[in-house]
Amino acid sequence: MDKPQIILHIQKPVNYTVFDAKWIPCSAKFVALGNYARGTGALQIYEVSQGDVKIVKDVEKSKAFKCGTFAASSLQNRHLATGDFSGKLQIWNLESLELPVYSAQGHKEIINCIDGVGGLGIGEGAPELVTGSRDGTVKVWDPRQKNDPVATMEPGEGETKRDCWTVAFGDSFSAEDRCVAAGYDNGDIKLFDLRNMALKWETNVKNGVCCLEFDRKDIAMNKLAAATLEAKFHVFDMRTQHPTKGFANVSEKAHKSTVWLTRHLPQNRDVFMTCGGNGSLNLWK
Repeated sequence: MDKPQIILHIQKPVNYTVFDAKWIPCSAKFVALGNYARGTGALQIYEVSQGDVKIVKDVEKSKAFKCGTFAASSLQNRHLATGDFSGKLQIWNLESLELPVYSAQGHKEIINCIDGVGGLGIGEGAPELVTGSRDGTVKVWDPRQKNDPVATMEPGEGETKRDCWTVAFGDSFSAEDRCVAAGYDNGDIKLFDLRNMALKWETNVKNGVCCLEFDRKDIAMNKLAAATLEAKFHVFDMRTQHPTKGFANVSEKAHKSTVWLTRHLPQNRDVFMTCGGNGSLNLWK
C-alpha cells in the first residue's frame, strides 16, 4: 500500500467515439465530444453526483467534434472552443447550444488539436486559442477577432506539409511572452515564439507525437512532456538548453503501445499521468 493506487470511480458506456473530455471549470460537470457512426458530432454534458454521472445535456451537430478547450474563456462565461472534422473552429455557450457564439473556417482539413491560454485566470496577456490541423498549419486565434488568425505557422514553399497532431501553449508568464509547441506525425516537435514570431527550437523524436503538454502554462517554460507512438514518451527540461544538442531530456518506454496522452497534476507539476493505447494509465513522478 505504499504506492498510490488508481481506483476506477465511475464508468459510463456511450454510443459514439469519444475524442475529448474536459471538466467545466469550477463545477462538478464535464463535457464529452466525439462522433457518431453516422458522421455527426456528439456534445454531451455530464454531472457527477452521489457517486454516479448523470447526463445534463445531449446535442448532436452536423459535423463530428475532434477536440475542445475552456482555456481561453473567462470564468464567468466558461465558453467551450471546439475543432471539428471539417476544419471549423467554434466557440459555444453551454447554456444555449443551438448556435455557436463564434465560428471560423479555421483550416482546410480536420482540426486535430486545440489549446487555449489567457482565460480562467491562467497565463498573462490576451485570451488566445491555438489549433493544429491535417493541412499542416498551426494557427493562433484571438476569440475577440472574427475570422482571421493572429498568427499562422505553416510549411515553407516546397516543404512537405505534415499532419499536426498536438499543440500546447506555454511560457505565458508576462503580458508579452508566449510560445506554442506543436507535434507532428513524423516525430517533429517545433517551438514557436509568439513574441518574436520566430521558430525558437525544433527536434525530431522519431515517432509521431500524439500529445504535448507544458507542466504549467503561466510560468517561464519549465518542463515539456511529449507522448509518442511505439510506446515512448519524452520529458524535456526547458530551462537547460545546449547550443547544438537542444534541451536536456529523458525518455521512457511505457504501456507497450501508443502513448496517447500526458497530463500534469495541477497541484504538483512533478506528477503526471500517461494514457496508453492498451487501455492502461500510468502515474509518474
